Amino acid sequence: MLITKKLAWFVHFRILMRIAIPNWQGRVSPVFDVASKLLLVDVVSGCESDRREVSLEAETLGMRINILVELGAEVLICGAISKPLELGLIARGVQVIPQTCGQVEKVLVAYINGQLGQFLMPGCCGRRRQCRGQGRGNGRGRNMRKDF
Repeated sequence: MLITKKLAWFVHFRILMRIAIPNWQGRVSPVFDVASKLLLVDVVSGCESDRREVSLEAETLGMRINILVELGAEVLICGAISKPLELGLIARGVQVIPQTCGQVEKVLVAYINGQLGQFLMPGCCGRRRQCRGQGRGNGRGRNMRKDF
């Protein structure tokens, strides 16, 4: 009997995932750092089991990180995000999937089905975080001359 309870506890917590998506008018918020609403979705065995929308009022990046951790978010799917905020969330155990855009419902279904790649933000190089800050010209633009 004890083994069955432990197995049930293990299975329950291994297949339950809480996904956080910043929501702005039904779409993924373009910039997570200033998002004011967050959709929390619990997924069990690939099916949505619960959802709620929470207000995300935080004055600092640290407060924003703490709110997500306290809410139990394991995955954050967002648009743009500052590097300090992204690194802070990762350090606290939250998987961050940045540079995502589109309707929240479609993004959620795509993530659950392992097909999130089609919701990559326009202009992103396609490899998500690996290309951040490595664009051509080091911020000078493609046609800028170095002597200006």
